[in-house]
Amino acid sequence: MPKVSVAIIIKDEEANIRDCLESVKWADEIVVVDNGSTDHTLNICREYQAQIYQEEWKGYAGQKNSAIAKTRNEWVLSLDADERVSPELSREIQQTLNNNPKFDGYFIARKNYFLGRWIRRCGWYPDFNLRLFRKSLGCFQQREVHEKIEVQGKVGYFEHAMEHNTYRSLDDYFKRMNRYSTLAAREMAREGKRFRLRDAFFHPPFTFFQMYFLRIGFLEGYIGFLLSGLYSFYTFAKYIKLKELQEKGNND
Repeated sequence: MPKVSVAIIIKDEEANIRDCLESVKWADEIVVVDNGSTDHTLNICREYQAQIYQEEWKGYAGQKNSAIAKTRNEWVLSLDADERVSPELSREIQQTLNNNPKFDGYFIARKNYFLGRWIRRCGWYPDFNLRLFRKSLGCFQQREVHEKIEVQGKVGYFEHAMEHNTYRSLDDYFKRMNRYSTLAAREMAREGKRFRLRDAFFHPPFTFFQMYFLRIGFLEGYIGFLLSGLYSFYTFAKYIKLKELQEKGNND
């Protein structure tokens, strides 16, 4: 079977990283790029013989591409610290690579957990992400947020999913929402988008309507209502922050 490297970026992930590393201990190599962890994250990584590199923050895409560049094998599996590869997915990956893979990259579904519960609706599942790929043919596209891997070749899909333990609490959600909405606003500004009042007025309620009704989030009960409302607020925040960026630019 072709050898597989796992690439992970980290900072203060002691609550997540052990389960992540345990799920990929079958890999031939684990590379982690750390951005100044001050908790026990690095000690846990050493337990799994991970290769550890410490670097200044270069943005999500830049940091992940740096981790990928440090791997030594033909195939790379890019993971976040709060993701876990299930035993079923592990077997599928190994069996696929052991049988002359037909594709150069593979999309993997994610079971996204919110406040400890797997969200099957609201557009959160199957949430396919391209994560396993030939190193020579793939990398993350340069974006401020919601970075994705681009592969110059054929891509396929795995049957089994990974687990993504996102947003452990509402406090965790609001902290990350503040950061992601800022990055999203910067990305819109970089793309030349301008703030329009109608976007801030219409897009947030449409986000709620789409997640709660069109993507049947109402079947998730209270959690579906909460999640739809939170993402509506996130949408509002990124447009207001875009306006703030424009006003700062005009005053410079």
